[in-house]
Amino acid sequence: MNKNWRFVWQENLFWASCEPCTSAVFYSLVRNAQVNWSVCTRRDIIKAVREGMPLDRWTRLSDYQKWCYRQLAKPRAGKEFVLKPEPLRLLQWANDLKTWLPGFIFGVEEFGLVARTDKNGNLRLDPEGNPMMYRRRSQQNVVHLSGLFMSDYDHLPFDPKELYEKTLGKGYPWMTRLAHLTSSGEGLRLVSEWNPEIGGNIADQQYLQAQELGMLNVIGTTGKHVTDNSCVNCDKFSFCPREEDILFIDEDKLFNF
Repeated sequence: MNKNWRFVWQENLFWASCEPCTSAVFYSLVRNAQVNWSVCTRRDIIKAVREGMPLDRWTRLSDYQKWCYRQLAKPRAGKEFVLKPEPLRLLQWANDLKTWLPGFIFGVEEFGLVARTDKNGNLRLDPEGNPMMYRRRSQQNVVHLSGLFMSDYDHLPFDPKELYEKTLGKGYPWMTRLAHLTSSGEGLRLVSEWNPEIGGNIADQQYLQAQELGMLNVIGTTGKHVTDNSCVNCDKFSFCPREEDILFIDEDKLFNF
């Protein structure tokens, strides 16, 4: 029986259940107004800080001010936060806006159900007294893989679209199912089909892909290698893009299994 989803999505990075991501779910997320606002705000702040522009447009926002109060209230981090200049505080907030975006786990078609527990390890129960179950994102909890792998090339020292264009070259051995800009606007995420003719695992194919694209030793705007090696894990969380940031999507192969 064909399924109308191939990977799962998670409402947030931290505690939400991982559920099937159909085409309808995917487009509702990439078109979401809050996603659009968070991504645009993050990019605007990065640009303003980098170019030395006035920052009061954001420092006056009640959301930012409430976030600052929460940081200051933290026992240890608050002492460090109070010493941070405003530009660094804003950049930290911009990064937090990213971490609360919904996201996709492209490498996994299904996670198993487990019981929720509180911070002391006790079972959490629903109103009827039954254990609260959810699909936890972890490698140990994978039921089925999707046959897809996601690669993250962030903080590129050139236009990310140029990297995507390399995947269109003759002889490129992977089928791209999705390509989109990252939330910073400076990176590219590629979701590709695992190639059985190449073999190996996700880590092997990601390494060979980076090599094929000439990205293994590229240093980005942060002074670090742009290839995110943590993507070798099949349960890697990929932050939701705006629809406008999607460069390519193969709807049929991305959502149907």
